[in-house]
Amino acid sequence: MFRFANQEMLYLLVLVVCLPFLFHIFDRHAKRLLERFATGKALSVIIDSVNWRSRRIKRVLFTVGLFFLVLALARPQFGTKIEEVKRKGMNLIVVLDVSNSMLAEDVKPNRLTRSKMEVSSIIDKLKGDRIGIVLFAGEAFPYCPLTLDYEAAKMLLAGADTRSISAQGTNIAAGINKAIEMFPKREKKHLAILVITDGENLEGDPEEAAKRAAEQGVKIFTVGIGSPAGEPIPIWSKDGKKIGYKRDENGSIVTSKLDETTLQKIALITDGKYYRASPGQAELDKIFSEIEKIETEEFASKKFTTYEDRYRYPLTLSGLLLLASFLLNDRKRRRKQWTGEQF
Repeated sequence: MFRFANQEMLYLLVLVVCLPFLFHIFDRHAKRLLERFATGKALSVIIDSVNWRSRRIKRVLFTVGLFFLVLALARPQFGTKIEEVKRKGMNLIVVLDVSNSMLAEDVKPNRLTRSKMEVSSIIDKLKGDRIGIVLFAGEAFPYCPLTLDYEAAKMLLAGADTRSISAQGTNIAAGINKAIEMFPKREKKHLAILVITDGENLEGDPEEAAKRAAEQGVKIFTVGIGSPAGEPIPIWSKDGKKIGYKRDENGSIVTSKLDETTLQKIALITDGKYYRASPGQAELDKIFSEIEKIETEEFASKKFTTYEDRYRYPLTLSGLLLLASFLLNDRKRRRKQWTGEQF
């Protein structure tokens, strides 16, 4: 197979084809100029001083040299080869809490924003692993299917907020169960779930969901975001201004506390690990180190045809021809210097 990688460069061949005509026009113009300043034998001597055969060869070399230069710029490619590309990795689904309690600001700028930063950093570390995202609050839904397109996953992640799910609450079990449903129905390995939440579970049974995950061969890693001491949940207006804090039926300010015990139990049931989010995100390296230990599988095996560049050959030939055209002398050697006294 043969092709040009930069086919648009071939349009320059039009200029190369026009060169002989341009040379002809130049010669006629030069002759007319000579006839205006010299006549008779003086004109003959000037014309005879040119070695026309050498000039023609010089121009042919120059034209052909430019022809091969254009071919080199067009990057001819041939001599194909077949490469087999295998992609190995594991399936990771991030279960992200987007309930209103994640707006608490005990972690700056707030719990949800810090969680999204952690997920984005984890995605940046992935190589060949498929990533999926589940959002949950009072209920859960698959936000991003398992994919190798990390940029698309990060773009979707950036748009996740507390308005992504209308049913408010914190149902960790729903998030885990939805993640399990997203995994391919095959052998029970290569699977992991990363739950990022403040752990303050209000609905469902997360421990039962963890047991179901363990039966499916899924490891769950949990990240607790927030502080055990608790933090009020701010309320924001539509124009982005803080207008107060969430209150209960008695008018008291609601405080959201990190529930580490629940998250530790979930991780323990599935032979995973629990980490508390830290300001310096030191837990990320530990999480990724654990994820790397999970057995990988081959996701895809594709064959690609690779074209090999052969521009060096026409480029080398072009350089030699152009150099020869510049070095070739198109003037005749005169045995005796002519002086005007003879005329």
